[in-house]
Amino acid sequence: MGSSLLVALGLNEVLSIINNFMLLLGGIAAFIVGMNMMGNNLEKAAGRHMRRLMAKATKNRFIGVGTGAAVTALVTSSSATTVMIVGFVNVGLMTLTQAVSVIMGANIGTTITALITAVSTTGGALEITSIFAALAFVGVLMNMLGKRDIIKYIGLILAGLGLIFIGMETMSASMGGLLSEKIISGGQAIDNPIASAVKEMFAAIGGNSNGNLTWQIPILFLLGAALTGLVQSSAAVTAIVMSLAASGAVDLPFAMFVILGTNVGTCITALLSSLGTNVNARRTAFVHFSFNLIGGIIFIIPLSFPVVSGGIAFALQSMIPGVIAIQIAVFHMFFNIVTTLILLPFQKFLVKLAMFVVREKKGVRTAEGEEDETLDYRMLKTPAIAIGQARKQIVKMGKLAFENYKLSLEMLLSGDLSQIDYFNQREKHINEYNHYISSYLVKLSLEPLSQTDEKKLSSFYHVTSDLERIGDYAENIVEYAQTAVKDKITFSEHAVDEIRQMDLHLTELYKNVEMTFEKIDLSYMRKIDEEEQATDDMCTTMQESHLRRLNENRCTPEAGAIFLQLALNMERIGDHMKNISNSVKDYAHRQPSVHK
Repeated sequence: MGSSLLVALGLNEVLSIINNFMLLLGGIAAFIVGMNMMGNNLEKAAGRHMRRLMAKATKNRFIGVGTGAAVTALVTSSSATTVMIVGFVNVGLMTLTQAVSVIMGANIGTTITALITAVSTTGGALEITSIFAALAFVGVLMNMLGKRDIIKYIGLILAGLGLIFIGMETMSASMGGLLSEKIISGGQAIDNPIASAVKEMFAAIGGNSNGNLTWQIPILFLLGAALTGLVQSSAAVTAIVMSLAASGAVDLPFAMFVILGTNVGTCITALLSSLGTNVNARRTAFVHFSFNLIGGIIFIIPLSFPVVSGGIAFALQSMIPGVIAIQIAVFHMFFNIVTTLILLPFQKFLVKLAMFVVREKKGVRTAEGEEDETLDYRMLKTPAIAIGQARKQIVKMGKLAFENYKLSLEMLLSGDLSQIDYFNQREKHINEYNHYISSYLVKLSLEPLSQTDEKKLSSFYHVTSDLERIGDYAENIVEYAQTAVKDKITFSEHAVDEIRQMDLHLTELYKNVEMTFEKIDLSYMRKIDEEEQATDDMCTTMQESHLRRLNENRCTPEAGAIFLQLALNMERIGDHMKNISNSVKDYAHRQPSVHK
């Protein structure tokens, strides 16, 4: 019947249907682009604050839930938040256990988008879509005319928010045109073949079921998951379901099962982002998947009984009469809140399940016996996280460089060269780190960065260079050790004491520099200045002491030559450490204070 009606339509009616379909596609595109624009620029404008908020959230699981919900409500995407969490776990900013509660909160926060979508369809004397469309224009002007980055980011946030509403309005209008029961053809109202075909399809699987769904349940669940996985956005699929429900193509019980499926489908983005990351990051993505899958099963079982699904639908229709879009949004929120309340006490169980399913590969270890965490190139699109990843790897490179210095000094003082192969292995690893991190920083520099992130990136190049130089000085000390062993050169007791004292100052300097760089905390700067000055003074003392011992014939010229070179090399190591701490001043937001 539908095909015969389609033949009966005139050219104008066919073009009208095609136009509505293209507008539907355009509405979906505007909706997704708006969400990405808003989320990305929120991350740029407040990425540093969100990272700090995430770090604080790890102290308490209830705060973690609230933080996950708040951040996701801001970026309008649980997938974006979960990808961020996967990145945090991958670079060691979060443990797997700490990430679970934040993921639960992210699922609650994503329901805010559904509520925004629902509100945008309700209309009114002055429709909310019109207001946000105007704000989108204001946002574009702010981005074009703004001088500061923060103004440009806020402008793009407003533009993205406006596109969300414009996209939803376009989807709703085009869906209404496609699914209207009657269209005008030749001056007469005739049945709409598209609406008839869509309604027949949904009727075949229980579109207007009044809660009487049985075999259709797994189909609807899988449909929601598949569509969400395809478009990478549960919010977009939810918006489509709302439009279908508003047009009468589906009823509330039908929509509820599709919504349950979208919560599983949204995990696809996080699962994809975890490919190539470390084992705990992959487990984090699996926790997200298992949380939504278990929650879906918990709901599907009771909702399979018509009396339950019909009862919930009746309750929603009674509380929010006549607005099915808001009814769907409230059910979406209800599902995620209840699932979180049920599974939050089983946080450790979810972690154990993830550890059981995502097994740790044996043999993937570094020279230090730790799992090798690598830079995730997919995080380049989220510069704030990528910067955090690079910082984490630079800290590891710094540990290797300083440990090699300590090992080289011990070989010199003890005359034991048995660890020289291990030293060379780590020196090679330091050079590989330098090339690897530098390559990552070059790629990151091609991404749009905030002014602060640009300063961090610039400083990182210098920091890796300073660390490599520390490694080079350690190599020099090993050469001195080899010469001393070969020529049977030893130091006097006083010379050894001076070397040990210089080493104590360098060790204390390194600890404070590491904390300053890793935590971006300038409160250690006073201690750093004191210790760096102490290394300069100690170098002078060592030179003067050497000359005195040489004049008193208590030191050989051969031992003295090595001693003087060692003092200079150790003093230069201190200079490079000071350079690293000074680099933090370029972008740190806190002023230096006394750190005891």
